[in-house]
Amino acid sequence: MTEEDKELFASGHRMCAGCGEGTAMRAILNVAGPNTIATVATGCLEVTTTAYPQTAWDIPLVHAAFENAASVASGIESALKQMGEKGETNIISFAGDGGTFDIGFQALSGMFERKHNVTHICLDNEAYMNTGIQRCSSTPYGASTTTSPSGDVSIGEDRPKKPLARISAAHDIPYAATATIAYIDDLKKKVKKALEADGPALVHVFAPCPTGWRHGSDDTIELSKLVVETGIFVLWEAEDGEICDINITKKPKERKPVEEYLKKQRRFAHLTDEHIEKIQKEVDEKCEQYGF
Repeated sequence: MTEEDKELFASGHRMCAGCGEGTAMRAILNVAGPNTIATVATGCLEVTTTAYPQTAWDIPLVHAAFENAASVASGIESALKQMGEKGETNIISFAGDGGTFDIGFQALSGMFERKHNVTHICLDNEAYMNTGIQRCSSTPYGASTTTSPSGDVSIGEDRPKKPLARISAAHDIPYAATATIAYIDDLKKKVKKALEADGPALVHVFAPCPTGWRHGSDDTIELSKLVVETGIFVLWEAEDGEICDINITKKPKERKPVEEYLKKQRRFAHLTDEHIEKIQKEVDEKCEQYGF
């Protein structure tokens, strides 16, 4: 095996069967290559790949706290500049939903504002999965979690999902994009663009969680595709903060009804026809805004 063919994310990790994060990580590090330094926030990715004395990472890695992967990456980038580095090394911060959407957003926004040459990868499984499937601002409307349980007096999560990538692009950063593991070439292209950008970048990666979503471990790729085919998760990219002129990278010829996506996950099993109609209406309105 040549250096170019070497896998930088080892298969001997402790992720659940069907976890979308592992597939995403393998592709991302293959694009980034060995000349990469990464930071990773506390979360599923960290606890399943860095259990001492073993690691699934074959690049330099710093484990940050839950909230500051972007800050630590910013410090690494600043230190390399002081050492005379001219941007040859890829610096990537990795975090899940909580470490990006919620508790880590302050550090991420600061990194964007200071224009550090860092790419942030959000691995989005739509809840705080590592600590017990608690709701997050990434959790979609109608999903049942341990802190937004469905029942006689609750639909589950009653708020819409935060538009992370659009908020990030509004910082006027060089590059922001959304991606899923169902379209792996699209994901790789976007990671490459993010790493080549002259300044901060964000790639928001949709990564299903069989444990938290209560779906079959063999449904991960299908769900990653269905979420795009239904229009629930739109694949796009924006360069230089142009959020009013984004590029849709995967546009379904004919959108499928949202029910096809929802019915494959038990976190949505309690939804009534009325709830599904509400979700469909909101998705239709969003897709109209995106032009399809």
